[in-house]
Amino acid sequence: MTVLTRSALILGLGFLYAPIAVLIVYSFNASNLVTVWGGLSTQWYAALFADGPLIAAAWVSLRVAILSSVIATALGTLAALAFERHGRFRGRSLLTGLVFGPMVMPEVMIGLSLLLMFIGIGLDRGIATIVIGHATFCTGFVAVVVSARLRGLDRSLEEAAADLGAGPWRVLTTVTLPLLTPAILAGALLAFTLSLDDLVIASFVSGPGATTLPMRLYSQVRLGVNPEINAASTLLVGLVSTAVLGASWLTARRTGDRP
Repeated sequence: MTVLTRSALILGLGFLYAPIAVLIVYSFNASNLVTVWGGLSTQWYAALFADGPLIAAAWVSLRVAILSSVIATALGTLAALAFERHGRFRGRSLLTGLVFGPMVMPEVMIGLSLLLMFIGIGLDRGIATIVIGHATFCTGFVAVVVSARLRGLDRSLEEAAADLGAGPWRVLTTVTLPLLTPAILAGALLAFTLSLDDLVIASFVSGPGATTLPMRLYSQVRLGVNPEINAASTLLVGLVSTAVLGASWLTARRTGDRP
C-alpha cells in the first residue's frame, strides 16, 4: 500500500468515524450544552434510563428487531436453499426479484408501498406492521449470506448421507443445517442490526404506541440536541457494533479465517 493510498484511507475513515467518536466522548460531558466540554460525567446515562418514553421506544425496537430477524432468517435461509440446491425451476426469476429487490430499492419506496398495502387491506399499523416491513427488507441480506456459504459447502457430505440411506429431510436437518449454522447466525445478526437501525421504513408503517428508538431520537433531535441523546446514540452504536462484529466473526469462522 502506497503512502498516498494509506493517507486517503486514513482521511476517509476519519471523515466517516470522527463524528461518531466525538458523539461518544460528549456523551460523558458534564455540561448541559452539547458543544461545551464541562468535564467527565455519567449523569446523562442516568437521565437516559430515567426517561420513560425513550426506554419504551428502546423496548419496541428490541422486540421488532428480534421478531423481524427471526422471520427474515427463516425466509432468507429457505430462499438460499431454493436458489442453491434446486437449480432452475418455474418462478425462479420472480422469487429472485422478490427476495433481492428490497436490497436495492430506496427505503422510501418500500415504506410507502407497504403503507399503501396495509391501508388497502385494512390492517392497523403497529408493531406487527413494522415487523413485516423490516422482515421484507432484511430477508435478502440473510439470503446472500447463507447462499455464499452454500456455494462453498462440500456437497459430498450431503451425498454421502443420502447414499447411507438418509432421506432429503434428514440430510437437511443433520448435515446441511448444522454446516450452515455460522452463516445463519451471521445473517440473523445482520438482520437484527438492520432492523434496530432503521428509521425510514418504520416511519411509514408505524402507528400509535409503536415508536421505535430511531424514530424517538429523530423527533427529539428536531427539537434540539441534548447530551441525553448523545448517551442514547452511544448505547445504540455499541449494540449495533457488537452485532456487526459478531456477524463478521461468524462469517469469517465458516471459512476458517479470523477477523
